[in-house]
Amino acid sequence: MSKSVAMNRRAFLGTAAAMGTAGLVLPAAAQQVDPYTGQPIYGATAGATPDAGAVQYEQSNQRHNISSFRAQDWRPYFDNLTNGAILCDLTSRAVHYWSEDETVYRVYPSSIPVSSDLTRTGRTEIIKKVEGPSWAPTPDMRKRNPEWPEFVGPGPDNPLGTHALWLSWQYYRIHGTHDTRKIGRKSSNGCIGLYNEHIAELFGLSNIGTQVLLI
Repeated sequence: MSKSVAMNRRAFLGTAAAMGTAGLVLPAAAQQVDPYTGQPIYGATAGATPDAGAVQYEQSNQRHNISSFRAQDWRPYFDNLTNGAILCDLTSRAVHYWSEDETVYRVYPSSIPVSSDLTRTGRTEIIKKVEGPSWAPTPDMRKRNPEWPEFVGPGPDNPLGTHALWLSWQYYRIHGTHDTRKIGRKSSNGCIGLYNEHIAELFGLSNIGTQVLLI
């Protein structure tokens, strides 16, 4: 299997899972820096969009709070479970879901924003659900990255993966990613990313009006 950083985006996405951490040993000369996030990029091509073949790695290892991957009580975070509840824990990089009748509890590993200035915390809710979402960079992204395309339709190059949950905060989503190595890392421009199979499940469990808390 080729490990060349010159591989195209489609080929990179198709081999990402098999490569594991191989990108960490790429020669320094081949590395680029994302002008928006300041993070090293591996496998990037001109105009690559976030999560579309460009893999970012944190420059330092961080210990995660693995206790958050165990069953948690919703009561410290929500007054009730009306319409269900989603907790996005940025410290442990985990997303928790509780159904309104408390019969369903799920916890998923997630990606989180790469920097504090891209991170928003507090209470919001799901206002829209889209299967096969399209993507467009925000105005701020366009200013910082004018080479990025203005629109990316559904498919393997789409940064939002297979499903997306729109939050009441403009431009913020909980969505999937085709680049599985993003999960568990600081690798997003503000949104919360999940494996495609996990966002598909959460998409089915959640509703318009499901309350969301980011801490």
